[in-house]
Amino acid sequence: MENNREFWSIQQVIPVVVIEDVKHAVPLAHALVDGGMSRIEITLRTAAALDSIAKIRSEVPEAFVGAGTVLNQKNLNDAIAAGSQFIVSPGSTEKLRVELANCGVPALPGAATVSEAMALMQAGFSVAKFFPASDIGGVKMLKSISTVLQDIAFCPTGGITAETAPEFLELPNVVCVGGSWVASKGLIKDENWSEITRLAKEATKKARN
Repeated sequence: MENNREFWSIQQVIPVVVIEDVKHAVPLAHALVDGGMSRIEITLRTAAALDSIAKIRSEVPEAFVGAGTVLNQKNLNDAIAAGSQFIVSPGSTEKLRVELANCGVPALPGAATVSEAMALMQAGFSVAKFFPASDIGGVKMLKSISTVLQDIAFCPTGGITAETAPEFLELPNVVCVGGSWVASKGLIKDENWSEITRLAKEATKKARN
């Protein structure tokens, strides 16, 4: 199992994207890679998600594409079969924690409470998705648990914006953030690849500062 701070801190902003049409997968991936974001999370919320992951794997080798919204073993198996290079889950059950720990690719299970984070620590995870970040206390919550849960770090996702991302990234227990603002549904639908590249570059620059 590869779940450590070094791995997840390689790219501080991970674009979380929803692809409705598989034709958008490859140009979207190129736009993000051109903006400095090679790690891309494709959420399993649409019928086009798995085919999009497969297309990006085969046609955009510079990208490191993963599956998000993995809720159960079927989602996990389908994502791995499509070529997912990492897995993200919004939460975790006891069964899913075991499956993620043994899935063969880096996995980021979700936690929204101290108890859930502790369960992940006991299962061997040192990084968790913190979701839905903005609705469950955001920066204030993460600050308050940083001294109590010193052996686990977080990737806050949910309601993160270009303006708030730097606040999260300043926290010692945050290794990266997930956000949809870089490649929103509207920008993808409009095929505004140049704007997506611009936003990716902007987010990457802010994260490095």
